[in-house]
Amino acid sequence: MNGEDGDVIRRDRFSGGPARAFLSSMDHDERLFAADLAVDRAHVVMLAEQGIVDEESAGAILDALADVEATGYDALDGEDIHAAIETAVIEHVGESGGRMHTARSRNDEVATCIRYRLREELLDTIEATLVLREALVEAAREHVETVMPGYTHRQAAQPTTVAHFLCSYAQALERDTDRLVTAYDRTNRSPLGAAAFAGTPFDIDRERTADLLGFDSVLGNSMDAVSTRDFLVEAASGWSALALTLSGLATDLIEFAADEYVEIHDDYASTSSIMPQKKNPDTLELVRAAAGNASAGLNGLLTTLKGLPRAYNRDLQEATPHAWAAVDAVTPATEVAAGAVATATWNEDALTAAAGDGFATATGVADLLAANGVPFRTAHEILAEAAEQGADYAAIEAATDAVLDQSLSAVVEREAIEDALDPAASVTSRDSVGGPAPEAVEAALDEAWAAIEADRERRDDRRDRLDTAAATLEREVSEYR
Repeated sequence: MNGEDGDVIRRDRFSGGPARAFLSSMDHDERLFAADLAVDRAHVVMLAEQGIVDEESAGAILDALADVEATGYDALDGEDIHAAIETAVIEHVGESGGRMHTARSRNDEVATCIRYRLREELLDTIEATLVLREALVEAAREHVETVMPGYTHRQAAQPTTVAHFLCSYAQALERDTDRLVTAYDRTNRSPLGAAAFAGTPFDIDRERTADLLGFDSVLGNSMDAVSTRDFLVEAASGWSALALTLSGLATDLIEFAADEYVEIHDDYASTSSIMPQKKNPDTLELVRAAAGNASAGLNGLLTTLKGLPRAYNRDLQEATPHAWAAVDAVTPATEVAAGAVATATWNEDALTAAAGDGFATATGVADLLAANGVPFRTAHEILAEAAEQGADYAAIEAATDAVLDQSLSAVVEREAIEDALDPAASVTSRDSVGGPAPEAVEAALDEAWAAIEADRERRDDRRDRLDTAAATLEREVSEYR
């Protein structure tokens, strides 16, 4: 039908005028096409089981929905995907097709469709974080003893290892994954059956439609069920937090590539259009930029939702695209980051040579003096003065004499000082839980891998439940066709 002539909801009333296109959400609704068909089918099956719609009408409606699915989204026309599908069903079967909308409103319908699709997006992102975490852990296992400079304020600070560096991001991503999993769990609750906001007098079974659609539970209060979009906020917040982690990882790899500590694989780099010698980490720069898109989506969503009264307001139509913008930026960025990490080559010689730059072992020497009775603040003063005098054994010896008025050898043996000045030995000495010493990192890697396996199990469990529900719905639909 021609959208200018109205759809099944508006009919001839409010069907024309310059604001019709402004009201339409069809440009964004293709994403909800499969979700709406599933929600329609579950609702019709429930109506038939409850005797609210006769089986013959239910079968005709379900046949029409199959035709709509086969014809595809592009054949639809209407104010939104929900009205367009309902209109197409009525065109297929006549007025009895309108029974499909019994005991529901577009308000609960659209909220259900958004949750149905959003949970898929969350599972996809969760999978992407798991792949990235695996890449980080596998790369770390290859470089447990590869010493590198560690930084604070982008200044050489203390030596660490490539494995310790990579584990830091694996641990951050573990939290990012957990945020997305809990966002999924709060998303996976069904508003269907709440109707406009005040429920329905029909004897519906909300738990049945929730089960058919793979939702874990129903949202109890019907007004809250159609009004709330906090699940979108939580998902967008999770994507934004993940994007911040990705941004930091991308920046570090970009900086390390500039220092020639790491080489980004050609698949994740490009050359200059004019300077043939250049190899630019372009994909990582776009990974870093995803944080801007994600935070813009979150901020847009929060601003749209701010101050809305109960129950449904058309502002909510503009809220959902902000969440889609966030996930469309973050999930591909996570996948690209995983590929870049997995294929990167670390320059062990350059890293080892730079590990002691900037007197990076000074803290280790200060710790050694403190372990031999010198107050740490005094040891700090000695090493600060030594840094000004040459940052070697002779400088430490002179500084000790000046500050303590006694020889360095009287405090600690020369061999111990020289060991502490060695970046590799300095790293090995830092064996506290979470530290960079090989033994500590090996333990952390085992924990990181166990966490990945546990999170993959959580992800697979949720995916399996959705697949089981989809198969059940398909089987129930077939009973009426």
